[in-house]
Amino acid sequence: MPIVVDIDVMLARRKMSVGELAERVGITPANLAVLKNGRAKAVRFATLAALCEALDCQPGDLLRWEPGGDAAEA
Repeated sequence: MPIVVDIDVMLARRKMSVGELAERVGITPANLAVLKNGRAKAVRFATLAALCEALDCQPGDLLRWEPGGDAAEA
């Protein structure tokens, strides 16, 4: 998929665990892992906003586009 999720990068910068972030955002650690590992098909803007608030970052810090991915998957 051409969209890459960099939640793990922000977690490392903030020295925060997946469990702590999931609790702050209000989603399960399993659902956060699906998003973090790039297996999610979609993300709600409310979830993205909560992630940005918890990590004190912008959406562009969490998501980026990489050319050459399979656009048919989107």
